[in-house]
Amino acid sequence: QVQLVESGGGSVQAGDSLRLSCAASGHSASSAAMAWFRQAPGKDRRFVASISWGGDDTHYEDSVKGRFTISRDNAKNTVYLQMNSLEPEDTAVYYCAARLTENSRYYYWQTYEHDYWGKGTLVTVSS
Repeated sequence: QVQLVESGGGSVQAGDSLRLSCAASGHSASSAAMAWFRQAPGKDRRFVASISWGGDDTHYEDSVKGRFTISRDNAKNTVYLQMNSLEPEDTAVYYCAARLTENSRYYYWQTYEHDYWGKGTLVTVSS
């Protein structure tokens, strides 16, 4: 079992930055590929970024490439999402997700591929 708790959301202006954190707990947390998803009002949950449990392999949704950076600190069992140059279109509830894997280089980007989810943190970007 893996428990995930997101933090760091808030209300900002367009062009500002935020860093989201996802604290993972559970005996398998360090061997989990992690990802961030987001869900805007009235829309489906969408992939944002993912990272392997080794930390060397990452993948991003096209609209956030160059603006968002996913990283992890396995000593702290925490995954981060640094979000720069925020746009009103980034407004959503952001969810952290985990998938246990034996391969340190695997990452996943589909919602059904993840077994564990946090409750989300709200990011609001105003113009």
